[in-house]
Amino acid sequence: MHIIIKRKTQLIFLILLCLTIVNCSDEDSNNITTNDIANSDSDQDGVTDNNDNCITLSNPEQIDTDNDGMGDECDDDDDNDGIVDSEDNCPLTYNPEQTDTDNDSIGDVCDDDDDNDGILDIEDNCPLTANPDQIDLNNNNIGDICENNSPLHPCENGMAGIYPCNNYDLLGQISTFILSGNSQADGSDIWGWTDPVNQKEYAIFALTNSTAFVDITNPYQPLFLGRLMTNSGTSYWRDVKIYNNHAFIVADNVGAHGMQVFDLTRLRNLTSIPATFTADTTFNGVDSCHNIVINENEGVAYLVGCSNNGGGPIFVDITNPLNPTYLGEYATAGYSHDAQVVTYNGPDTDYTGHQIYVGSNGNTDQVVILDVTDKNNIIQISNFSYPQTAYAHQGWFTEDQAFFILGDEVDEMTYGFNTKTLVFDFTDLDNPSLSSTYFGTTPAIDHNGYVKGDEYYLANYRAGLRVLDISNISASSNALVETGYFDSYPADDNPDFNGAWSVYPYFESGNIIIGDIDAGLLIVRKSN
Repeated sequence: MHIIIKRKTQLIFLILLCLTIVNCSDEDSNNITTNDIANSDSDQDGVTDNNDNCITLSNPEQIDTDNDGMGDECDDDDDNDGIVDSEDNCPLTYNPEQTDTDNDSIGDVCDDDDDNDGILDIEDNCPLTANPDQIDLNNNNIGDICENNSPLHPCENGMAGIYPCNNYDLLGQISTFILSGNSQADGSDIWGWTDPVNQKEYAIFALTNSTAFVDITNPYQPLFLGRLMTNSGTSYWRDVKIYNNHAFIVADNVGAHGMQVFDLTRLRNLTSIPATFTADTTFNGVDSCHNIVINENEGVAYLVGCSNNGGGPIFVDITNPLNPTYLGEYATAGYSHDAQVVTYNGPDTDYTGHQIYVGSNGNTDQVVILDVTDKNNIIQISNFSYPQTAYAHQGWFTEDQAFFILGDEVDEMTYGFNTKTLVFDFTDLDNPSLSSTYFGTTPAIDHNGYVKGDEYYLANYRAGLRVLDISNISASSNALVETGYFDSYPADDNPDFNGAWSVYPYFESGNIIIGDIDAGLLIVRKSN
């Protein structure tokens, strides 16, 4: 029918053309004959009008992609897919869905590299998902990133496999045994790295005997790449942070371990996995340290809880990661179990641009706020305690640096209440004050917690990952509200030292990694 309509359109044009010629119907007038009309060529393209599929525009090739009797030169929908050529992302090939996987404005049906990863579709082992490395460990010609694209266990009816859950799916998991190579090993701290070159995501998981590196770019099939062994024996407190594409690792209660430095770019081009790595260098200015904190804005690592000086922070310049340099230390405020250091841009303008250290000082039952801008002249701004202290463990600023969220590791065991989280008003760093107190739904111990936007991600030991909405944090009550969880220790929620040690929620993908003492690495994401 479409062809008939277009032919009629051309016939009407011929009639109108005839009307413009005086007495064109008179075969004898001006010696113009019927044959002359039949052989006329209005667009001068060498094709007579009665044979031309586009009379008004020169088109000697007579291209008609969709074979509808209307030449492409005259046709505003050359592939007859219902999308006009000016809006069609593949105007010469029928594609009414307009699918464009890599959003490059070229429809997949016309695109020879649909995922825009530099590998032509005909050669790509996963043509619709970017995988320029073409990893295919089982050699089945299907890229690993395409092998599986569904959660290991979605959260359904309150369970994700064996794990209680609310609003968070289990995407993938690797056991502590696989990561450590030792059936007796436990997990401890965890952190993440995103490769700035290819945006691949990695989990760096500290264990009692080593540090494991896992490619989680495809979270449904995490890929264990290898491990860096401990420098000096087993440690149940191994901690890792990242700066400038390097991992910095310390361990506690294990003798002369020092700070290991590992170049993460080595993970890009491995030829055999899992590998056993060696450190690129070790900073030997310390022995055992409980924790490491890095302020990326200044390129300084703060080693805390070290055996060298009673546990006060030791300052190390890591701007050249392979040449860490001792800058000094501060022991006056006592032992810090954990800390956060920020280049301050919060509401207390007295300290704008200063390097501010907030130390959770363990069994001294206090938190200290230090100005560490000048490493040779540390200034104590303030210190504070709180009701029912047991062990000031770890805390984190809100993103506006107006509040500080603190966890006490032993208060649940000591006093018998449910998970307790304290919120402090830091609008005046000289006079911090308790703003509110949150009690969770279980008696489990709180351990490490981190802020991302309006959410607080808490590793809650036997209660697993707990996610709290902090958008109302300035309120004196209901400042924190639980919105979801993933319980990585399904046996119980008792106040004991099992389950989720730490979490890392900062990947652009939205994937969250949990470092679980018993269950290993778990990758979770908010349910759709």
